[in-house]
Amino acid sequence: MSAAGTRRGAQPVPGPDRPGAAGAAGAAGAAGAAGAAATGATRPARRAWLPRADPAGKLLAAVLIVAGLVPVVDPVTPGIVLAAGLVLVAFAGLDRARLLTLSVPLLLMGASIGLVNLVFGEEGPMGALGAAVRLLAIALPSLLAAITSDPTDMADSLVQRLRVPERPAIAVLAALRLVPLLVEQWRTLGRARRARGLDAGGNPARAVAIFTGKIFALLVRAIRTGTLLAMAMDARGFAGGPRSHARVSVWRGTDTALVAGTVVLVAAAHAVSLAAGTWTPLTF
Repeated sequence: MSAAGTRRGAQPVPGPDRPGAAGAAGAAGAAGAAGAAATGATRPARRAWLPRADPAGKLLAAVLIVAGLVPVVDPVTPGIVLAAGLVLVAFAGLDRARLLTLSVPLLLMGASIGLVNLVFGEEGPMGALGAAVRLLAIALPSLLAAITSDPTDMADSLVQRLRVPERPAIAVLAALRLVPLLVEQWRTLGRARRARGLDAGGNPARAVAIFTGKIFALLVRAIRTGTLLAMAMDARGFAGGPRSHARVSVWRGTDTALVAGTVVLVAAAHAVSLAAGTWTPLTF
């Protein structure tokens, strides 16, 4: 056999600059790991289906809960709805920091309402517990509907699905867009006061005075910002006739299931409370 034939029939030896079996296996392993990582990264996004729901469906569900819980004062009926709302939080796609930031004011609000009804109310401990749980059961779905919806999608859904007039819908859009700006302005006011040496220093009376001053300054800034925004919107023709929509609000089967499930949930909560003998209507 000639040297040329030997060289022609010989297999190339894998080297550092030639992808051999080990290199191919390594590349395949890296690709598999990347695919697994991508699958793991998209798994929470698939689980968080509430942000992808239509804002009109979420608002309808929140309104149905309000209409179903306002006429009762017992703790069982709103307790069942609140338990379902807490389960729904797992599908909202909220991180722990944001969840903690939102839960603390809700818990303080519920505790304060329960304490006030316990001290000054006439229904006793059960009535105070019912008022606190009912408030939380009403506030939680409304809060989830607001924080899991894009402001633009919310305005489009209000106009296209719920047939809300365009001016109130655009006003809702502007208000939702201004919320992060007001939060940042509140932080700026706090930093500016600390830079000037305006600190409470453990004095409650001074802390109240500083807080009141910050509230007044934020109110002034909010009025100025709202005035400038209204002038800019009028200059761009927002006060004109009918407007077109760049995005179309899409109603899916999950939105219908959300609204229907809310009706079933409220009805089941009333039925369980009636069966347990705790159902108590609101009296004036």
